[in-house]
Parts: sequence; structure tokens; C-alpha cells
Amino acid sequence: MKNVTITIGLFEKVAFPEFGTSDVVAKIDTGAYTGALHCTKIEEIPTPKGKVVRFSTFAHPEITVQKDEYYIRNVKSSNGNDEKRFFINTTINLLGKKYPIILSLADRSAMKWPVLIGRRFLRKNHLLVDVHKGTQYRNAVKD
Repeated sequence: MKNVTITIGLFEKVAFPEFGTSDVVAKIDTGAYTGALHCTKIEEIPTPKGKVVRFSTFAHPEITVQKDEYYIRNVKSSNGNDEKRFFINTTINLLGKKYPIILSLADRSAMKWPVLIGRRFLRKNHLLVDVHKGTQYRNAVKD
């Protein structure tokens, strides 16, 4: 079966079913290798069954999520500094289709976009970015 290339815009509405979020505007960033999800209260904690990463998503800061499958890597952030980040596997809904995605957990409160989707995800899923598409969402986030 041949892979079909799908064209997406510079900004797209996405959902994360695992976290109960929908209609989130994500910035598609071909300059970023991985994606990032805005979270707060990110911490690794020991449990009787082993370590877990615990965090709150931007959509539900009052709810904490725990994931026992994760890994830690150093990432060069947008300000050029190296920082330790937790990476998780989850599912993203994009243009009516579900995709598996790996995201880093980061406090993006100083950033305009709560979700960043990088080229690793784009390449794996044969997604092409048209910078003229999706611009209607550009003003969906407060400056």
C-alpha cells in the first residue's frame, strides 16, 4: 500500500483524547524535531510499582496525569539552553484522524502556542506543510 501525503497548514486544530482536550490550536514547526505539549507541575515521582511522570495539562491544570511509560532527554529549548525534558507517547487527533505521537512535556506558558508539532511526526505520517493553510487559526491565541 502506497503512503499518501496529506497537506496540513501552519496552524491546525488538534485534540488529545487521553487528556480530554479538543479544538486546541497547534503550531506546526518544521524547525523543531519533536513536538511539545504545554504542561505544569511536571515531576518524576516514585511509586510502589516504580517511577512515574506526573503533570497537569494546560487544558485541565486542576487534574494531574500520571504516565509510567516515558523517557528523559536533554533538549535545546527555543531560547538556546539545554534542558531535561520528559517524553511521553499519546494520541493526537488531526484533521479527523488519530495518530500516535511522541511529545515532550514543557512549561510553554511564555509561548504563544500550547502545542508544537515537529518534523519527526510530520515525516513519520507523510504530512506536508503549506504555510498558507491554517492561518485562520493564527489569531486564536491571545498575544
